[in-house]
Amino acid sequence: MPTGPTVATLGAEPTPAFDAATVRAQFPVLDQEIGGRPLVYLDSAASAHKPRAVIDAVERLYAHDYSNVHRGVHTLSQRATDAFESARESARRFLGAPRTRDCIFVRGVTEAVNLVAHAFVAPQLSPGDEVLVTAMEHHSNIVPWQLVCQRAGAAVRVAPIDDRGQLDVDALIDRIGPRTKMVSLVHVSNALGTINPVAEICDAARERGVPTFIDGAQAAPHVPIDVQAIGCDFYTISGHKAYGPTGVGVLWGRGERLADMPPWQGGGDMIREVSFDGTTFAEPPHRFEAGTPNIAGAVGLGAALDWLSALDRSGAMRHEAQLLEAASERLAAIDGVRLIGTAEHKAAVASFVMDGVHPHDIGTVLDGEGVAIRVGHHCAQPLMERLDVPATARASFGLYNTLDDVDRLMRGLDRVRELFG
Repeated sequence: MPTGPTVATLGAEPTPAFDAATVRAQFPVLDQEIGGRPLVYLDSAASAHKPRAVIDAVERLYAHDYSNVHRGVHTLSQRATDAFESARESARRFLGAPRTRDCIFVRGVTEAVNLVAHAFVAPQLSPGDEVLVTAMEHHSNIVPWQLVCQRAGAAVRVAPIDDRGQLDVDALIDRIGPRTKMVSLVHVSNALGTINPVAEICDAARERGVPTFIDGAQAAPHVPIDVQAIGCDFYTISGHKAYGPTGVGVLWGRGERLADMPPWQGGGDMIREVSFDGTTFAEPPHRFEAGTPNIAGAVGLGAALDWLSALDRSGAMRHEAQLLEAASERLAAIDGVRLIGTAEHKAAVASFVMDGVHPHDIGTVLDGEGVAIRVGHHCAQPLMERLDVPATARASFGLYNTLDDVDRLMRGLDRVRELFG
């Protein structure tokens, strides 16, 4: 039976203690009915809802402080710039990074992977070189590496997983060789909830002189992050998974790595001087932030990360673990239902299939019951192929979910069985 999230050190428990009902009340969108029934939202792995603190921060920027950043001497520009750069500092604190200037605003994890693939890895690639990923990666941590490798005559290698959805760490480490130019893997699987031992993997790669990239999109809302303790070279999070806005994220990179990287995109705000004879570029992070940024998105993300950090994170993890355990036990007890992804260490994601019922039909019936889940391949088609399933139904839990939501999910699945036999 899968267990809940496991982290060795959670730190001192802040006050007030975590209370799901208090947290849920901060999310206006959840106070509605779907199909005449109160909404149960179990799709946070796709995109989490936004607490009032985030909504208010974005509204306040647009209503009171908005202007373009970095370019103006007038008051509104200075206010907006202060708010924007304050969000960068919030990201530094959240990630446990040593320097704010090593945190780059991106559109999300997808852009972060592409930035590192094109600006850091591509210039080093030669025919026969390799980028190492795992069999559980999201498409955003596969396709960018394929693109740069194809152009260079290099290859993407894959570390295997077992039937429970656990990474074969020894096999991954054995695949790190003299031609490996990057090891890139997910911290927490979006499709399975598996929590990978990223610090152990980064340590092994560092001993072999190979840089590491960690996709933390699903980790940010569930587990504390400390990039220094993990020991990676790059780490990225996505705003909308972590209760912040869409279209914004953060890439952290080691200062020495960023300093050696050329810009990936050109435009305003990433330059020192421009002439028709040539251009000199700004230092990181601005070197990698061409054009007018998503100012409101960054401010909202900063508010989301501050909101998350102010919670009792250890209490939140215990709450999510309780939800996962209850859902997993009850799903496993249903005739014809099979859990997909039963790793020992998991975040609050329960993927499953039901004999004779397509996941899309499960999702449609549940929606009629006011329960929102995600169905499909979850942008992880190679993973689905490895586990020999075309798609799954996925219930993913957030901080606002309760055991009552688990009950509603199960009642909805009873309705699925009534309709499909």
